[in-house]
Amino acid sequence: MKTYAPVTEAVLDALKTIVGAEYVLTEPEKLEQYQTDEETDPRKFHLPEAVVLPKDAQEIAAVIKLANTYDVPVTVRSGGTSLAGGAIPVCGGIVLLMERLNKIIELNAEGMYMEVEAGVRTVDIQKYANEAGFLYAGDPCSAESCLIGGNIATNAGGNKAVRYGVTRDQVYAVEVVTPTGEIVELGARLKKKSTGYCLEQLIMGSEGTLGIITKATLKLQPIPPYRFDLLAVFGDPEQALDVVPKIMQAGINPTSVEYMDNSYVRGTADYLEFKGAPHYENGIYVIITVETFSEDELDLKMEQLDELCSAAGAVDVLEADERIWDMRRNCQESVRLISLVSLTDDVVVPVNEIAGTIKFIMKIGEKYPFPVKINAHIGDGNLHIVLCKCELSDEEWENKVEAFHKEVYTYAYSIGGRLAGEHGIGAKKLREMETYTPAGELAIMRTIKAAMDPQLILNPGKIFDL
Repeated sequence: MKTYAPVTEAVLDALKTIVGAEYVLTEPEKLEQYQTDEETDPRKFHLPEAVVLPKDAQEIAAVIKLANTYDVPVTVRSGGTSLAGGAIPVCGGIVLLMERLNKIIELNAEGMYMEVEAGVRTVDIQKYANEAGFLYAGDPCSAESCLIGGNIATNAGGNKAVRYGVTRDQVYAVEVVTPTGEIVELGARLKKKSTGYCLEQLIMGSEGTLGIITKATLKLQPIPPYRFDLLAVFGDPEQALDVVPKIMQAGINPTSVEYMDNSYVRGTADYLEFKGAPHYENGIYVIITVETFSEDELDLKMEQLDELCSAAGAVDVLEADERIWDMRRNCQESVRLISLVSLTDDVVVPVNEIAGTIKFIMKIGEKYPFPVKINAHIGDGNLHIVLCKCELSDEEWENKVEAFHKEVYTYAYSIGGRLAGEHGIGAKKLREMETYTPAGELAIMRTIKAAMDPQLILNPGKIFDL
């Protein structure tokens, strides 16, 4: 990895001139707040040398030009909710915080779009759209704390992706500061476009390595007036998994299809102190949301779902109230009850392979010395595997995790899967990205990165190493 110049007093003075002295942080106790994101292993933490809070794209562009002049790396930090080490400044340098870019600029009802700055919380976008009678369909589980710019940069998925797609499907256009400090607008508010390269899509999902998103024009949807959340409880994981293709093939078009193994049912119920969680001791949850524009259609689809789940072996089919969704949203937080250090994986496979993949992971997990927990967006093939370090030594933890991952990733790629469905590669999977990505594909990515960021100053140490 490239060796960068340090943040000198001259750099700090220039940063203070650009953003104001109060928005340049160098105190050790403040820098420590930005040495990690959701990464829990202290050995992966890295201290920045300075933290900067710009107010707009112009200030960000000036910071990036300064970084190029002095050869200082810049790591962009959105809400700090990355589970892949995406916001960790692995090369030191400057951490750029986006939280001051927090304005909702416009909601246009006739055009059904919203223009926002990158530092707006996702939940605030959802609420603002709802109050105007619309739906912003992006819905990551961290919506309460994540920012829209980070969602776009990682192409976040979430609970509604089965019906509406991932974040890039909710975005018309973005304003971006390039790695050399130019401000450009990419994309357009159009239903279709065949006019050169689709550059806005290149930026989305690039994890802050090809540009810094400062504004976005988001698509809005009409809100379906009728909705029902169903909880199907199974005692056998194979039955729970095998019901999914039946649901998808029935033409029900669900908004969400979520899976929680029993360790998560118990763990999240304990974390939330939900004493009456259905089938706490041995239940496996499949949570299904259906939304329609017709009450009759909703009734028909709910009847279909009840019949499908019961025929598949569900021990109980009932309404999933907000407490059940709270359990699903708090899967990640609940892990801390059993282990302060854990590792969350994010493998995606073809939807028709999700059942076989989870069965494979459950089987191989039996031979490893750590708990293996699984929750999943099973309607879109994206599963989250959490490994808990508990009392293992650092050496045993690293060796066993590496062996486990080798088995899982090899299996996933053998059936057409990939390393990440929504969390991204970040710093965590850099080595695996280079191991499993086809050589030609990786070469194109490296060519693009080198062309757009010739000094490699933007978010180094992420996705792959040049």
